[in-house]
Amino acid sequence: MTKLISIMSPCFNEEKNINELYKRICNTIEPLIQYQFEMIFIDNSSTDKTVEILREIAQNDRRVKVIVNIRNFGPVRSPYWAVMQTRGEATIGLASDLQDPPEMIPKFIEEWEKGWKVVYATKTTSETNFITHALRKFYYRLLNYISEVEIVKDATGFGLYDREVLDHIRNIRDPYPFFRGLISELGYPIKKIPFNQPRRSAGISSGNFYSLYDTAILGVVNHSILPLRVASFLGLIVGILSLCTAVVYTIKKIVNWDGFPVGIAPAIIGIYMMFGVILIFLGFIGEYIASIHMYVRNRPIVVEKERINF
Repeated sequence: MTKLISIMSPCFNEEKNINELYKRICNTIEPLIQYQFEMIFIDNSSTDKTVEILREIAQNDRRVKVIVNIRNFGPVRSPYWAVMQTRGEATIGLASDLQDPPEMIPKFIEEWEKGWKVVYATKTTSETNFITHALRKFYYRLLNYISEVEIVKDATGFGLYDREVLDHIRNIRDPYPFFRGLISELGYPIKKIPFNQPRRSAGISSGNFYSLYDTAILGVVNHSILPLRVASFLGLIVGILSLCTAVVYTIKKIVNWDGFPVGIAPAIIGIYMMFGVILIFLGFIGEYIASIHMYVRNRPIVVEKERINF
């Protein structure tokens, strides 16, 4: 029986890239005649002509399936929902901005056929902004250090996932997942294939500081309780230091009552320091509570406006 491979790509305002992506995918999978393919594009309520282009492509190629979201549900929920809709024996996820080269698909499948349930492309080098690339490398190394499981460094989610792995993910029903972290939580051995990430060929990235920050905090909150432990430990240290300082100042004042003016500066400095520490860790506690709140609300991951070729 011919194996079905699903290829999933999330889109948002990618009218300048989507035709090129489709052509490169087709050219890549054409020699792989021993497999069947479905291509699922999920559009996150684009404001340009992305949906029109996808509709035209789907009309001419029944392998192409399109999900159009009724609004923008963000870069976490939309691709996660699309992955859940795939039917293949394996699913390949790649970005629609051409920074994930479709030409790596045969290599993913080759490693999958060898028995690997998860195959990741890891961007050891990147032609994108040097500062952004360096910050991401630092973040994933930090996350890997504080996480309870090993998070694959330099992975963006570009890779192949066996149906067995995705079935576990479907059963978890996480409404707002850090997908790479979930894969690591399952514990499947991961095959890593290094690649050089090219620049975005056209258009403007929809990623901004908030979306990057959101993803970063999501990774920390979902896979580490270290910030809460640090808060408790730091609170204890600050309390002990404050008590010691108070004792020292009291003794000095008693010993030299007239010659040792205490002043208000130490009190102000201590108050500001304690309030700064409290606010930082209240923010972390808020993130954990928000994560719990997301589960409790039980809202749909996305709401679809339209499906094509399903």
